[in-house]
Amino acid sequence: MMTGAVTDAEIIDKIIAAGKKLGYETEVYFSAGRGINLELKGKLIGEACGSETWGMGIRVIKDGRIGCSSTNSPSRWEDCLKSAIAGSKFADPQEWGGVAKPSKPAVASLDVYDESIAACDISTAKDLLERMLSAADGIAADIAGGSSSISVGRTTVANSEGVSYSLEKTGCGVSMETISGTSTGYEFDSSGFLKDLNPEKVGREACEMAVFSKDGGEIATGKYDVILSPLSVCQLLSAVVIPSLSGRNVHSKRSYLEGKLGECVFDGKLSLYDNPFEGQSARLYDAEGVPTKRIDFVKDGVVEAFAYDLKTAYRYNEKSTGSAVRAGTGGAPVIGMHNFCLDGKREDIFDEKAVFANGIVGAHTANGVTGDFSVELSNASWMSGGVKTDPIKSAMLSGNIFDMLKNIAGISKESRDFGSGVIPYLRFSDLSVIGR
Repeated sequence: MMTGAVTDAEIIDKIIAAGKKLGYETEVYFSAGRGINLELKGKLIGEACGSETWGMGIRVIKDGRIGCSSTNSPSRWEDCLKSAIAGSKFADPQEWGGVAKPSKPAVASLDVYDESIAACDISTAKDLLERMLSAADGIAADIAGGSSSISVGRTTVANSEGVSYSLEKTGCGVSMETISGTSTGYEFDSSGFLKDLNPEKVGREACEMAVFSKDGGEIATGKYDVILSPLSVCQLLSAVVIPSLSGRNVHSKRSYLEGKLGECVFDGKLSLYDNPFEGQSARLYDAEGVPTKRIDFVKDGVVEAFAYDLKTAYRYNEKSTGSAVRAGTGGAPVIGMHNFCLDGKREDIFDEKAVFANGIVGAHTANGVTGDFSVELSNASWMSGGVKTDPIKSAMLSGNIFDMLKNIAGISKESRDFGSGVIPYLRFSDLSVIGR
């Protein structure tokens, strides 16, 4: 990519050379992309928004003191470097073993680029909306909104030790919000490849969800078998379980799993792992230039590993697991997941009657250390034989996610791929459901 008359690669080289000349280890994280986003206004295609982004983050280290700065202006890279250096002078020193060194990735390549998306043609985004609207036609629900998007982006991580890794990937997505009476429905889908996106399913299910949930009945407070959808499971995992696998949280005693390495903490049929070679967040190297790898955090119920970036690994005498991620170019990298997966013994979990939760509201309020939570069920119903029977108007679910994962009644054969994770349905027995 060209930035004026100077390429991004040339800017990165200049930053690293300037940092080294001043005696600093220097790391550059660069991100650029373009995309198209279309919005629905009811059944009409409304605003179209095109975007181009360019951003760069610089991290410098000297004597264990770390400084970071970022900019979205290519011509200001020298000021950005000076800002990072100035910040490092005020940082407390920490144990530091150096930025990542060049090394081979665990696999040769990734399949993350779709030529049919790369042109970012507005007609492609328009076609996705029209297909979604067509599938919703004839279902008695009003469309409140929705969107389609296509994008292509490239990230680069480079440092003063010679690491230089770039990855270009594509993405596309659709979503729809619907209303029927006082009931609402929402569905979405995303993928790195146009052929894997299913706008028809999104449009149909968003409408059917709102229609089905209308005129829901009450449920008495009590203990019930509960089936959580992949989305519901993902919400609870993201709020509580994934943070508990961070080495930083473990060592600072902010994790339920602190001191439990090697112990059977979960149900023996449960496994949790990060597979960075598949999904929309796939990467050969993490945000610090460390090669990624599959990490088996929990295998057959036993806690086997925690996630580390370089900073946390050096502080606690561990090794980086290639788990550094960035939400953008601003700030420093943090510990995260690339493609989090839940797996285990698969079976048919839908035969017997249970309360089904399509989604939950309030997972972010869960206690990240103890695992206690109380959430509202969204688009809940009774389910029997894999069929939703009677909608439930209003219900709360309370419990402890770690206790639930110690005794799983079943893991479904079906899974949903969220792009950054692959999650099945889970069935639990004797959970506390609070009705009106």
